[in-house]
Order: sequence, then C-alpha cells, then structure tokens
Amino acid sequence: MQNLFKDLEQLLLQCDDYSIDGKLNKPKIEEQALSLASQLLKILLSHVGLKKHFFQDVDSLLVFDKVKFQKFISNKQFLPDSYTQFKNKIGLTANGTYLTESKEVVLDFPYKDCVLQGCQDKEDSKRNEVFFNETLAPDDIDMLLEPKVLTNFKKYDATGEHKVTDLNIQDNLIIKGNNLLALHSLLSVYRGKVKLIYIDPPYNTGNDGFGYNDKFNHSTWLTFMKNRLEVARKLLREDGVIFIQCDDNEQAYLKVLMDELFKQDNFELTMFVQVRFSNKTLNEDMNYQKLCESIHVYRKSPEFKVNKESIEYELSKFCYKIIEKNTGTIQKIGGKDVIIFKPDEYEIIKVSPNLDGLKETWATGSLANQGGTAAEFLKLYLEERKSIDGLGVLYKVIGMGENGDGLGYRYITGPKRESATKGKFYTGIPLEYKNMNEKTKTIPISNFIDLKEDTTNCRQEGGVSFNSGKKPEILLKKIIEMSTNEGDIVLDYHLGSGTTAAVAHKMSRQYIGIEQMNYIEDLAVTRLKNVIGVVDDSKGFIESYKDFDRSGISKAVNWQGGGSFVYCELKQNNQLWVDKVINAISSGELLNIWQIMQDKAQLSYKIDVKTINNSADDFNQLSLGEQKQFLLEIIDKNQLYVNYTEIDDVDYQCSQEEKNLNNVFYGLK
Repeated sequence: MQNLFKDLEQLLLQCDDYSIDGKLNKPKIEEQALSLASQLLKILLSHVGLKKHFFQDVDSLLVFDKVKFQKFISNKQFLPDSYTQFKNKIGLTANGTYLTESKEVVLDFPYKDCVLQGCQDKEDSKRNEVFFNETLAPDDIDMLLEPKVLTNFKKYDATGEHKVTDLNIQDNLIIKGNNLLALHSLLSVYRGKVKLIYIDPPYNTGNDGFGYNDKFNHSTWLTFMKNRLEVARKLLREDGVIFIQCDDNEQAYLKVLMDELFKQDNFELTMFVQVRFSNKTLNEDMNYQKLCESIHVYRKSPEFKVNKESIEYELSKFCYKIIEKNTGTIQKIGGKDVIIFKPDEYEIIKVSPNLDGLKETWATGSLANQGGTAAEFLKLYLEERKSIDGLGVLYKVIGMGENGDGLGYRYITGPKRESATKGKFYTGIPLEYKNMNEKTKTIPISNFIDLKEDTTNCRQEGGVSFNSGKKPEILLKKIIEMSTNEGDIVLDYHLGSGTTAAVAHKMSRQYIGIEQMNYIEDLAVTRLKNVIGVVDDSKGFIESYKDFDRSGISKAVNWQGGGSFVYCELKQNNQLWVDKVINAISSGELLNIWQIMQDKAQLSYKIDVKTINNSADDFNQLSLGEQKQFLLEIIDKNQLYVNYTEIDDVDYQCSQEEKNLNNVFYGLK
C-alpha cells in the first residue's frame, strides 16, 4: 500500500491543477474525486495498481469507488506533512472515521468575511485560505442559528450620534456581524416584511478588490450562497423580490440554485449590466474582455408586480384613416369573419394625429409569433391568399382587438407585389389611454442596462472611496423604482460601501444593511451620515439641512438631507478569539493567545487540550498559516456570538442596557 501512496503522489504532482508551490492541493483533489472529474479519473486509470484498487469491473464497465479513494487520500500516510501528522496525532478524527463521512447535517459556515484580510497578497491567500465545512449535529445548527444578542447601539441623525433608548419597527438598521447569523436574528422581527433584497455577493473570482479575497472553493461558494438565500427568502413578503448581481464565473450555477430555492416559475429575468468600457485598460494577454455582469431577478410568488416605467403616450403615429368605399366581400378565414376589400374598394389616407386615428405597423419579426395578434393571423391565413384574392387587398378581420383599442376588428393589408408576403396592420389607441385625462403608458423593462460610464465614475459617490466592486447609485435607483414603493423595506446583507442603503434613504425607503468587515464604519456608516447631513440652524426652520451628499442620484430625486438610522453589532463571544488568531503576526503571539483561550474560549468538544499541550513541539514545527488554521478549527463555531436566549448568563456580561434594548428589539411587531 505504501507504494500506491507514493505512486499516486508522483502522478498527481505531474499535473499543475493539483499542486501549489510543488505541494499537492488535497482539497482540490477531494473535490475533483467527488465530482468525478475526467482529468483525475484518466490519471488513476493510467496506473495499473491504482486502477485495480479504485475501480470495480461491473459487467465490463469500470466503476470508480470515490468513497474508497477519499478514505485513501485522507489516510495519514498520504501527504504526511507536518500539519497532517499533527492533526492525526491529536485525534481530530474519531474512531478512524472521518467527519466528512458521517451522516450528520453539514452546514458550510462562512469565513469569507472574517479570515481573508486585505493585507494578504494573492499568493498567501491561495496557500492559506481557511474555509471549513463544519460537520455539525442538528441541535448544534439550531444553536448556531438562534437569534443573537445585539450590542453597541447608536443612532445617527442630522444632530449627530446619540445613545439609543428605544427602538421602532420603522427604524433604518445597520448591523455589523456575520450576515448568516444576522439574517437569522432578523427572522423573528422581519419575517415576511421585506419587499426587496439586493445583494452583490463575492463573485468567486480570486480578485481582492473588496479588501478580502473572494475566491471560494466552487462547492463552498454555492453552499455559502444557499445558506443565506434560504433564510433571506423567509424575510421576503409574498409580493417581494430579490436581485442578485454576479459575473459569469458563477452566474449559471447561481441561476440553477435560485431555480431550486425560489422555483423556476418565479424567475422574472436576468438583467445584463455593462460595467466597463470596451478596450479600456485592455489586457492583451486575455482572450476575452468581460464588459457585462448579470443580475438574476426572482419573485417570492406571483403576487409580485413590477413597477414599469410610465412615459407620455405619443399620438403622432396615430395618423391614418381607412375609408371603406363599399361593403366588400365576406368570407370565413381562420374561424373568423373577414371582409375583403379590393384595391379600388378602400382608401388609406394620412391625417393629423388624433384620438380616433390608426397606427400603421409592419407585421414582421417576433410580432408574427405572438398568439392572437393581427401579425400572426396574417402569417397563418393571409400570406398565401394573394393567388386567391389578388394583390393589394385590405382585410377587415372581425372579432380582434376588443380588449385593446375597443374597435372589435383589425385592418390588415395583403402583399402588394408578387414577390412579397408581408403586409401591415392598423390599430387604434388602447382604451386605457384613450379614457385617461393624462395620456401615459407603461413600457417593458429592458434586460440590458448600459452603466459603464456610471460604474467608472462612481468611486467617490457618497463621499467614500471603494476602488473595486462599488455599484453606481443609478443602478440601485432603477432596481428600487421597479420593485418597491415609498416606505417599503429594502435589505442588503452584503452591504459593502453602503450604496443600497444610501439610495434607499434618498428614495424614502426603509432599509436594513448587514456587513461584517471592519470597514463598515469607515464606509457604510460614514456614507449614510453624509447622506443625512447636518441641521442648518441659519435657515430658522425645522428640517433644513446642509452638508448632505449631493452625489449620485441626489439631484434626480431632489435629495435635501435628513433622516436617521440605528447602528448595532452582534455581540461577540468566540468571534473575539477568531479575530485575535487572524490578526496575530507571530507564532509566539499565537501561543500566548492559545494559553488564554484554554480558560476563556469555548473549544470544540472534539479537542483534548491536554493532548494538544503535550504536542507543543509538533505545533511549533507548523507554519504560521497552519498554526492559525489549526486554532481556528478547534474554536467552537456555535459560540462565535452570544445567543439571545443566554443574555442573562453572567458569563457573557450583558449589561442591563443591552438586555433592555434586545428585549425591545425582539418584541417589535
């Protein structure tokens, strides 16, 4: 068996896809095995011993035993690096059975916000990313997702920062903390109350523009998204809708995931947003240039109705009148009574646009494929009648248009040349517009938005700089306009620079924003304070403001400042230790943290502290990144934040003020 270990290692090292810096990438190999990647299977089949060991002959077909292969590469004899030896020595596997093989519920816990910091360069992050699939029992998951204690409440308005003494269901809310846990904390208060969710999650591309590496293992990224989308859907109203922005790295998989979670029948559309100029700062080494991003739009149920844009109804095209010079000839065509007028039996004249005028339309293209239309009728029944009725005839089809313009018929012209097949049809002004005092109409929403210039110029919008990934305010304005009305709740749980909240504030929508990164106060909070501005005492009347944000959509919506929002944080427990481990800069510092953690932190029940301390020499042989990874693994992930049910536990030292405000918040209706 030892030879097989060596043979497999040597074979896999010959493939660049399975190695990093000359060492095998075991997580990648495991993922490829689970997905039955052809590249890996070909490698295994190329070796007689490996082929015999991992494939079974079933009726002359070779069947790959991926469970056996996973056990094999998880064996401590395969890749016996110091970290693997250390983990196996202290017994992080139970009774020889690997946790990933258990039949417990698997929850992929999010580390994207709290592990990868902007100070890591790309090479470091590729080697030392710390993403875990934690294998938890159902009871543990329930504990993990219980509502959390909120702390550090502050209220901001035009007179500054204030201590929070009361809370209201109409408050705008900004929460700092893990977004999965924050979403579950919101459920007891906001279940079924949110009208719009917009998120711009990590794209899984490997770019570091957000201040953290957004490169996830593919399956981890999907689980990360699924965990949050499941609870986000519960927060939506029945007439609610969600917009998710993504690039083409994961958008196809995201679409399939959304079909499963929101049901395919609730898919509205995919919008394509041009966010870059073509040929600008073009990298000539690239085969393709990506100019657009996608936004998948899903309603919660058919109760959602989109707000289409209204424009003034244009009468100029209703400038035709048809004069019937005699009664024509009636025939039954396509199940309808059709009056046929020869060229000398009718006249089409152009008149001044008026409410009784007709509009002329060529019956071509996609119109001919729309059921029940004059264009379809022409295609199905009239195109080939030129040999019967002659050229240049006019058909008056009875029983069409009753619910449109109310005429009860459609005029359709036949071909005028022997080589032609198409004609025109004539319609009146729709009844809904003819009977209105204000002549307006709604227009369909385009699935393409050109925002390349706005995206390029939005870096300083809101008075905060966010050099990559920042979305222009005009995009959120379009989304909010088409999906909400004033007073509706808008949620963004990847808040970033705060664009969604800023636009919602200016458009008189209530909003909830969630962000874990420490830059939340430098970016989102600062931006919202800029939106509000300060009271202008010189005006001599209430609700007059100065120094408010005039960028973005401010002019378009006549923004004049004002309003308020409440800021709070999830109260940390083990998350304090996660942050300390992540921010440590030396092994000595980590050892000091470990000594304190033994008394102060909640550690995984799988860990024997005495055994770890007896293995101190082996721990010292690990790299700093491996030491961090190990300490992060042994922290109990159920205890990152304080559960609301434990707010009275003296160990968590919740103040009376915290207790009062949390009781008010979780009692809001």
